[in-house]
Amino acid sequence: MIRWPERYDPANAPVHVRNEIDTRASADRVWAWLVRASLWPSWYPNSHHVRIAGGPAADLAAGARFTWRTFGVSLRSAVLEFEPPERIAWNALGLGVEAYHAWLITPAPGGSRVLTEETQHGWLARTGSLLFPSRMSRFHQLWLERLRASAEGGPPPPGPG
Repeated sequence: MIRWPERYDPANAPVHVRNEIDTRASADRVWAWLVRASLWPSWYPNSHHVRIAGGPAADLAAGARFTWRTFGVSLRSAVLEFEPPERIAWNALGLGVEAYHAWLITPAPGGSRVLTEETQHGWLARTGSLLFPSRMSRFHQLWLERLRASAEGGPPPPGPG
């Protein structure tokens, strides 16, 4: 179950999406790919220009700050929840959008299950959900499918440092 900050609880947010997938990969392997944010653009086509603050770090960590671009919007994010290899969540702040994106990875028979949920506030978030009601859900499902394919293919390549 996602641990929502009150403002971002789905009952309090105008935009909410939920996606999940099963994979043959272990929770540790899925986690390794998910936190290697510097590689997202190589396997998730809706992620661009991921930069983790503070140098050449490849992986997200507790409190990490990063910038990136998705859905055509430049975002500033900070990791707000970090419990390897089970939970990670970050905020995403940009022009017209304020979001909370959480991931939960749980062991399952023969691999693991990955759940991702996101809630959003802001004029751009509401406009996007009205004009393209299933777009975020479709892209999050693609993110999960590409994460699964990457994790089932082996560990991520070594990061810098």
